Amino acid sequence: MWHDSVLGTVGDTPLVRINQLAQSVPCTVLGKVEFFNPGGSVKDRIGISMIEDAEEKGLIKPGGTIIEGTSGNTGAGLAVAAIAKGYRCIFTTTDKQSQEKVDVLRALGAEVLVCPTNVEPDDPRSYYSTARRLAEEIPNSVYLNQYDNPSNVAAHVATTGPELWEQTDGRITHFIAGAGTGGTISGTGRYLKEQNEDLTVVGVDPYGSVFHKYFHEGVFDHDEIYPYVTEGVGEDILPENMDFDVVDDFVQVDDKTTMQMTRRLAREEGLFIGQSCGMAMAGALQWLHDHEATLDEDDVVVVLLPDSGFRYLSKTYNDEWMRSHGYLENRTNVTVKHVLERRSADAPVIAAAPDDTLGSIIERMTDKGISQMPVLDEANEVMGSITETQILNELIASPEARNEAVKNVMGDPLPVVPPSLHLEHLSGYLESGAGAVLVEDDAVSGAYAVITKSDLIGALAQTNGNGAS
Repeated sequence: MWHDSVLGTVGDTPLVRINQLAQSVPCTVLGKVEFFNPGGSVKDRIGISMIEDAEEKGLIKPGGTIIEGTSGNTGAGLAVAAIAKGYRCIFTTTDKQSQEKVDVLRALGAEVLVCPTNVEPDDPRSYYSTARRLAEEIPNSVYLNQYDNPSNVAAHVATTGPELWEQTDGRITHFIAGAGTGGTISGTGRYLKEQNEDLTVVGVDPYGSVFHKYFHEGVFDHDEIYPYVTEGVGEDILPENMDFDVVDDFVQVDDKTTMQMTRRLAREEGLFIGQSCGMAMAGALQWLHDHEATLDEDDVVVVLLPDSGFRYLSKTYNDEWMRSHGYLENRTNVTVKHVLERRSADAPVIAAAPDDTLGSIIERMTDKGISQMPVLDEANEVMGSITETQILNELIASPEARNEAVKNVMGDPLPVVPPSLHLEHLSGYLESGAGAVLVEDDAVSGAYAVITKSDLIGALAQTNGNGAS
């Protein structure tokens, strides 16, 4: 027996019992291991579905271009399907994603544009907006938009749900998964509840995403949205594919717990899987412990494990990266204030004024050995930021730009964080933008300090597991 193309190998992924990590719960816990798909993730399922739907609707013709915004896995699924069907691919992604994901997309022949993470979804620079613009500019192209495309949900109604029902002989009682586009949890949950209306569906959300609060309170809270490190899950928008009526509960997991659980799954269960898998399992075990009184040995819980660990070798499975983010040891008591206290001196923040010239700023950066500055007005209000890279790009494009005012070329303001912020949350801010944050002075209004990645690494190197030197 053989398949006509690699697309015939998508689906029918195995269920694997979780043994060591689930010893303390009374029920059976199984992982749906999706890295067995040819593109390495659950997103292979929707890659085929969305392309074939676009073909049926006449949205793309032979030799056309597939365009999508992706955190990496959907792009890989689309690229595999596009190769089999003869399409070109262009993907937009964010600077938050691992280099391995970008490398995989390019290895599959796709063009990849990396966009900034820390911008609003409707900002022209966002990976959403860039994908939409490309689809408007390129003839015979289609922006598949996995967030609002109903064929995303349909793929899981047609494949993932039926597989779980068949593999468990209809014994599945709980389905637990992360949510990004909403397609996996909504489609799978919808099918399973059609078979058993008493089945429980639980969503897992990273801190910094909108889903948890929206589910519990019906509020889209912009103040709840902030950078997080975990890739491929959570959102700062409400995708049309996220069907909250299918979900019975939502729990939240922080980045540190996610990374540690991901590594535990590899070492204790032999499952070499990705960040979103660790988040889903951590959330599942948290929910099961909280609801242990309602569970018994007949319950069968399936946790969706979306992708492979090979896409996180430079991050989650790299000790140096884990240590630099404070994920290897218990540093829950270490805050931004501790980072400031461990610096050699409390020097005033070096800032640019809106009317400073680029020439004067690059000289100041060179003299002080820094690569970014906040832009503050006369009242010490934060107006924006300027980086060495921005300035150099301007000077390369036009030598006369030395006389250009900072206010004409500055970028978005550096994020402003309180001194009480814990380091596991600080690292999320530092992963995006200029790689620095402003810290508010509790005692002096309008006074700030700057923290960079090197400050964070230095502080972590000096602290032990209890946050003491």
